[in-house]
Amino acid sequence: MERVIRRAMVARNQAKRKARIAAKKQQHEELRDMLRSQFQLNRLKIDAEREEKKNRWEDWMRGPLAPKRDAGVQASHYGAITPMAVQPPKIPKHLRRQYINIAPGDRVCLMKGKDKGKIGEVVSVDEETEHVTVKDLNMVDVHIPPWLNEEYGSKRPFNAMELPIPIDDVRLVVPLEDPATGTVRDVIVEKVTAGGPFIERPYGSRIPKHTRYIAGENIEIPWPADKPNFKDEEWDTLRMEVETPTWVPSLQYAPFESSILDELRNKYSKYRIRHDPEWAEAKRLEDLKEEYRRSRTLLTPRTEWLAQKRAQAAEERRKKLDKDGNYIMDDKTADFIANFMKSKGKATEG
Repeated sequence: MERVIRRAMVARNQAKRKARIAAKKQQHEELRDMLRSQFQLNRLKIDAEREEKKNRWEDWMRGPLAPKRDAGVQASHYGAITPMAVQPPKIPKHLRRQYINIAPGDRVCLMKGKDKGKIGEVVSVDEETEHVTVKDLNMVDVHIPPWLNEEYGSKRPFNAMELPIPIDDVRLVVPLEDPATGTVRDVIVEKVTAGGPFIERPYGSRIPKHTRYIAGENIEIPWPADKPNFKDEEWDTLRMEVETPTWVPSLQYAPFESSILDELRNKYSKYRIRHDPEWAEAKRLEDLKEEYRRSRTLLTPRTEWLAQKRAQAAEERRKKLDKDGNYIMDDKTADFIANFMKSKGKATEG
């Protein structure tokens, strides 16, 4: 039985080690994918800026002879960006920030971009990319592929939409009351901290569970009101059916069959630590038989004589110890040390 337990423990440790290695490898792959996507997005922006500078310089140099670029294949969507430039790369889970202190409905001020200094309302927050979308700010024209237009029934080659903004490029705007004058004015919060208490939100709410504060002031920032709008459909389960109790717990019988437990726990897995009582008893009897078999192999004339000799030697060593467990010096050794020290002293005097 000990061998079985040891084998299960070794298998479990090996599985944990493999899981840790696989998790680190997965994190490395996610980081590499994010950096690759970020590089492609930056490459698109740099190429677009270089092309725009080149076109402006050419228009200024040629004047009336400048080419008409909003014609031909790009006539319908000249100046619009591709959908690839709208979606920022996803940040791996182990690199994301613990708390997102911005929720839909908050008012924020843009700190970068063409709309720098403008205040708008947050429409959506993407926790995977750590970007926010502000209503009617940072607008861009996005070129829609023809197959996507056909799917949604649209005929426009491009649409105006809000470009996502990094969370670090916006600041919360909070109305605060001036203690001196009593007037309420908007204040741009430079840094926001998060902590308790943690409030349980209703199902479907987009508001985080933590509480946010103004850093250094310990002033709580209230979350915007969020009321999930649920619409009942024909395939939804009725509330009466959900709340009807269909099972009453009891100590007289198990909540499910033992076969279901075996399916959930896999009784034949090498990682299991629980076994059937009959199987465990059989293994215990095998261990006892093995121990008895080993003890029987020692009962031979030679092994018995060696065991007696070892016992006698141990008894003699035990007699030479004092009450503190140290060896007692015999007279022969004490006389030898005394004669040696005496001869050593005479040689020093001579």
